[in-house]
Amino acid sequence: MRKILWFALAAGAGLIVVVAQGPDLRIKLEGGVRPAIAIPDFRGSGAAQPLMSTFNDTLWGDIDGAGFFKMVPKTSYPATIPQQPSDFREPPAATALPRARKRDEAVIPPTGGGTFMTDWSGPPPSANYLTLGYTAVQNDVLVLYGWLIDLSRGTPANSQVLAKRYLGTVDAAGSRKIAHEFAADILAAFGQTSTFGTKIVFTSNRTGNKEIWLMDADGTNQRQVTSYRSISTEPTLSPDSSRIAFVSWSRGNPGIFIFSVDPIRQLVFLNQVASVNATPEFTPDGKQIIYASSAGGNCCRIFIANLDGSGFRPISSSSAIEVEPKINPKTGNEIAFVSGRSGPQQIYRMNMDGADVERLTPGEGEASNPSWNSDGQHLAFSWTQGYATGNFNIFVMDVATRSYDQLTHGEGRNENPSWAPDGRHIVFMSTRTGSPQIWSMLANGSQLKQLTTQGSNWSPHWGK
Repeated sequence: MRKILWFALAAGAGLIVVVAQGPDLRIKLEGGVRPAIAIPDFRGSGAAQPLMSTFNDTLWGDIDGAGFFKMVPKTSYPATIPQQPSDFREPPAATALPRARKRDEAVIPPTGGGTFMTDWSGPPPSANYLTLGYTAVQNDVLVLYGWLIDLSRGTPANSQVLAKRYLGTVDAAGSRKIAHEFAADILAAFGQTSTFGTKIVFTSNRTGNKEIWLMDADGTNQRQVTSYRSISTEPTLSPDSSRIAFVSWSRGNPGIFIFSVDPIRQLVFLNQVASVNATPEFTPDGKQIIYASSAGGNCCRIFIANLDGSGFRPISSSSAIEVEPKINPKTGNEIAFVSGRSGPQQIYRMNMDGADVERLTPGEGEASNPSWNSDGQHLAFSWTQGYATGNFNIFVMDVATRSYDQLTHGEGRNENPSWAPDGRHIVFMSTRTGSPQIWSMLANGSQLKQLTTQGSNWSPHWGK
């Protein structure tokens, strides 16, 4: 069944390969030479050691998942792993090195087994950067001493790009926290943004009903937001992630609900009298909501209202079904949305006043789930691209040129893409493992990571 028809029924009753036509975003992600980084496992003293597996997995996952560095495999590391810059030794001076006995005989450079910086910058690691550090428990606090070493700077005294202490609780959560913070600082040193601290809101039926849930960007700390024991879905976070808007059938017809995040509590939203109120989205200033509604007798038009539901008014005027409005976060003056005005559902764009409507997708197959990148130039969306209905995949479009790139390829249904605040990652729903689950990936389709496993999970939205 077409997704756009669902609303009508509810109204009556519910690495480096640069493709020439691909958007610039793919080129930015994959172009150029990536710096190679070695991240050996850190050790902890005493009570800190049992937490190091969690720490090491988190640190590696954050740096690897960012897609900025070339990760040097641990199998190529020297036998000795320094824990701090003072563990390095200076290699012998050139005058002390043995001379070649023959003119064409190469001199093998000396090795310190890992205690020379050249052990890491030379083969087999051939790293540009190296992380060092260790943890300990001090006064019931987990303490990380972390360094980032630039191996090209020659001496340990001149090599430190980053040297910092991090504090966490003496448990797995504290271990993840200090790893996330260290990784974020490493990325920041190269002008990159970490997803640490951001949130993903989604729908899950793991408790027996479709409820709204929240989780951290890496899939940890999953917690339930609603307990309506009904159908609650299509969640979205406000620009500052302080509020969640979603759709729920808890009062009969689907209506818009708004919750605060901290503390979690329901806020007032006056739904206009309609058989359908659906697909909410906050405006970029967080002061209003746009959504689809059957108010006035047609299902569905795009409406805008204040955060309490007052002042509602229609934006679109077509008699076709129009849903999933998303405002360009960069300009704040244009809306991407899904419409059936030309037949099968396609993605359109219009001004905030409903004028200058134009179709963005070419009209083949079915397209839905538009999501703006923070740059205001790229849209992620799901599309059958003329294939059999149901085989949705994730695409990214350069809106100015209409060029697009396919990120997923034939592994179940792949829908509901949502950009991370860093503009480099996408979260989405996929049935590639059999049931609907939440996954994340880089915007070139690489670095796939499954974030949920319990029950079935849909409709993710990535916020700050």
